Amino acid sequence: MNKTSNFKIKTNNFFQNIKVKDYFTNMDYLPRWIIFCIDISIVIFVNIFSYWLFRFLHISFYNTLNPILRYGLVVLINGFFFLYFKTYSGILRHSTFIDGIKLLYATMYSFVILVLINYSTFFITGKKIFVIPALFINLAITFSVLFLFRIFVKFVFENFMVEKNKSKLINTLIYGADANAISVVNALNSEKPLKFKVLGFIDKDNQNTSKRILDVPILNSKRKISIIMRSVSAEALIISDKSLNKQQKLDIVEECLEYNFKVFTVPSIANWEDKKEIANKVTNFKIEDLLERNPIVLDTKLISKQLKNKTILITGAAGSIGSEIARQVINFNPKKIIILDQAETPLHHLKLEMDKLITEIKIKTVICDIRNKEALNQVFIKYKPQVVFHAAAYKHVPLMEENPAQAIFVNVMGTKNTTDLSVEHGVESFVMISTDKAVNPSNVMGASKRIAEKYVQSLFFNSNSDDKTTKFITTRFGNVLGSNGSVVPLFKNQIASGGPVTITHPDIIRYFMTIPEACQLVLEAGSMGNGGEIFIFDMGKPVKIIDLANKMIRLAGLIPDKDIEIKIVGLRPGEKLYEELLNDTSKTLPTHHEKIMIAEDLKDDFESLIKEITELIEIAHTYRSDEIVSKMKLIVPEFKSMNSDFESLDN
Repeated sequence: MNKTSNFKIKTNNFFQNIKVKDYFTNMDYLPRWIIFCIDISIVIFVNIFSYWLFRFLHISFYNTLNPILRYGLVVLINGFFFLYFKTYSGILRHSTFIDGIKLLYATMYSFVILVLINYSTFFITGKKIFVIPALFINLAITFSVLFLFRIFVKFVFENFMVEKNKSKLINTLIYGADANAISVVNALNSEKPLKFKVLGFIDKDNQNTSKRILDVPILNSKRKISIIMRSVSAEALIISDKSLNKQQKLDIVEECLEYNFKVFTVPSIANWEDKKEIANKVTNFKIEDLLERNPIVLDTKLISKQLKNKTILITGAAGSIGSEIARQVINFNPKKIIILDQAETPLHHLKLEMDKLITEIKIKTVICDIRNKEALNQVFIKYKPQVVFHAAAYKHVPLMEENPAQAIFVNVMGTKNTTDLSVEHGVESFVMISTDKAVNPSNVMGASKRIAEKYVQSLFFNSNSDDKTTKFITTRFGNVLGSNGSVVPLFKNQIASGGPVTITHPDIIRYFMTIPEACQLVLEAGSMGNGGEIFIFDMGKPVKIIDLANKMIRLAGLIPDKDIEIKIVGLRPGEKLYEELLNDTSKTLPTHHEKIMIAEDLKDDFESLIKEITELIEIAHTYRSDEIVSKMKLIVPEFKSMNSDFESLDN
């Protein structure tokens, strides 16, 4: 063991055994007046020391003033400049280069003023007060002691006073070696209690790998991240380099997860609202960060043409999709937005949120059930909407499997009410939010949405209707990350509660897109449609749900099937192993947007369809589930129940 380590252990033991440690660690910061008094005391001590030093060296002093007045003047001038430059305002344990500069200014200005006083006295009386070399040495010693005192306090607090439970510290590397990375480490090292022990920086440009920052090395990134981390016994990586592109960042995260290393991200220092508790800003990567794709480029002119200065009605506005549509519609300067839902509390929360975002656009909140046509009609009469985004729906597959009548009332009858009133009141554009579960449906929910799609499309193409002022457009996409009831929030809650994470089948796959992405495409499709189209979105690559669960557990810093169990619980009623975006008989046509296509489905005869739907709604009022589902299967012949009590009806 070297002498430095031995000294540090002995000093630490000393501080551990005296009560003053507890006093200082429990105290936040010294008051400013105490720091000022300490600085003045240091000046007084240095003056006494220098007086006896100069006498020992046989340096002659002028007798213009006695020693007490002479050195009292030095203390007074120093004290003035301490106050002027506020050298006392810094927190000693967090002293920085700036604090050193303030001390230098204070002592240098003191020296200059004292020199001026010295020569002013000489010109007036012919006598000097100070010996200039002795005065310079005095002030140089003063600055050195003041500066070293702050370094000493900083050293003591960082190494002995601050509580460090080293057994619980996370050995960490910082990816990045720029100003942001250095600021992160400084903030982490100054926290009490410490959470991370920073072992070094990784510089992706490999420019400073022979150097050290904050007494830790800069490591070469030519080797794999996992090898670097293993070589220094690191447990976690904090990515602070904001110059990384999305793919580089994903590659690093994937590698860390593969080798069971924790990986965190931290915001840029420019986005730190509060410089304290920076460890709380060091957060796990979200699964959305890994699944999210490149930003969508929207035709803002086309969307603006559809929405600007218009009155917009959004049904189901309290839901995850409806509320995001409302947030995005605001950006296109509509005249008025009507947010409609039957869910009181989330609708109220959305209204409060939107009131903070805008001042000029009118936001009207309407509590209404789309199953009540008369109440809905009053909304159309009162507000005269020009564009309708229809997001209201029941969407949970198992619940609708148990309550098929409710699926008909909301998803079919509610959609019919809204579309009929849109035609009646001359709405310019009607955009329906559908789902990939409507394609070759295997459950009641998907089949009810497919019936709604059929009605919306056939209504536009109704040959007996001369009124085609309303454009009816359907948008169809898959699972949305983070939407109410989706698998991602479920997994997050299960992980937070210690597991198990439940998966219905090890081979189940799903397509995912983020809520903002889905709603952006809805706006784009709504603006490009001429009427009668069913737009489908490019959902990217399918994701295996068991892989998703594994990744989310690792992102939480845990190990699957060790810290968190993954439990297979079996397919739910009506659930498929995979979803589709097209029926077997459908084809697609491209559009000017690479992520949006048009599905060419067979069109139904409107008169026959309206008769079938009317009968379906009448049957739904009997609440006889088998009869309801049988009728649905007649309207949607491709509806084949899976893992459901209604499978027998397919025979």
